[in-house]
Amino acid sequence: MGRGQSGQRRPHVVVASRIFAPEPAAASFRLWALTAALRRVSATVSVLTVRPTAGVSRAAVGGPGAVVPDGVTVSRWPVLRDASGVVRGYLQYLSFDAPLALRLLVARRPDVVVSEPPPTTGVVVRAVCAVRRVPYVYYAADVWSDAAASTGAPRAVVRLLTALEGWALRGARATVAVSDGVADRVRALGVEDARISVVRNGIDTAVFTPDGPVEPQADGAPYLLYAGTASEWQGAEIFIDALVRVRESVPDARVVFLGQGSAWPAMRETADGLGLGESTAAVTFVEAAPPAGAAAWLRGARGALVSLRPGQGYDFAFPTKVFAAVACGTPVLYAGPGPAGPVITENELGTVTGYDVEEVAEAMTAMLVAQPPAPAARARLGEWVRQNASADHAGDVAADVVRSAARPS
Repeated sequence: MGRGQSGQRRPHVVVASRIFAPEPAAASFRLWALTAALRRVSATVSVLTVRPTAGVSRAAVGGPGAVVPDGVTVSRWPVLRDASGVVRGYLQYLSFDAPLALRLLVARRPDVVVSEPPPTTGVVVRAVCAVRRVPYVYYAADVWSDAAASTGAPRAVVRLLTALEGWALRGARATVAVSDGVADRVRALGVEDARISVVRNGIDTAVFTPDGPVEPQADGAPYLLYAGTASEWQGAEIFIDALVRVRESVPDARVVFLGQGSAWPAMRETADGLGLGESTAAVTFVEAAPPAGAAAWLRGARGALVSLRPGQGYDFAFPTKVFAAVACGTPVLYAGPGPAGPVITENELGTVTGYDVEEVAEAMTAMLVAQPPAPAARARLGEWVRQNASADHAGDVAADVVRSAARPS
């Protein structure tokens, strides 16, 4: 472990993740913020990740990951992706985890490793770190065994996943949980409370700002924007179902889905079946944009849509989409359970409803018929995020946990 001129410890950190900047996802933003924070304290960082899709690579100009700072190396490996372009599924995970074992074994010996889910990656990290006698930190964005149980996976699969996840978590010198709910579930898997730190996700407030360019395609009829991944547990199709009712009062109302996700094919079918498909411009699907592009779309929207389907094992999640929208001065319509609702309500960041089509349609209509937020209102929303949910602050706190784990027991 090196030392700076002041004599302080300068750890070498390895980050192992199947997703990293410039791919637009909460994990990418979270790990980029951690990497930047580690560099601010003079740590060196090696990231072992995957090759992004060609489209994402070209779109990354100006976003996180476009320019890798000195002291950070990013090693990318080819990986299998599902039909929606995401590294998701047992074979896809294996295509990352199997080479990862060798990459960790031959890499320069780190002072600490940071492991991102899935649990199979955590298992590989724990095994290799045991061989090399290196501590590791598990960044728990969610609890995969809970999600598997809630989606009806076979009991044998759930038991195996629970065992693997618990083993990966219990071996970590420290665990970073992204919410109190995740921390509770990590404790239930046998992790000591003293090894758990809660660090809520933040957003890049240098990119997501109230002031800035507006997406040119945003011109025209008012629209609501769902920005980010849409998978089964998010249940974003509720906004398509609700749009049918919304257009009875607001005939030209639009919903734009920006991003990607395993639920996209089914959502397209739903939109077509309801007569809201691409030909009508009522529901539009736009491929993932870099952060600056997403911010431009958000600035042009009357409101940002965020959802969480109840009972999928993610009721404790706090979607980072909320912070991205509010940082751009755009109010949020949040449908679903979890800790995001009280934060939005108490701080007047938007509207909260149950996961109910009628409630959602009423709230969508209200957003579309209301006057766009005034500049002062947009500035207030952006300032709230800067004060309470910036990625820099979250990265600094997580970096302190990683640095502490790198020290000898």
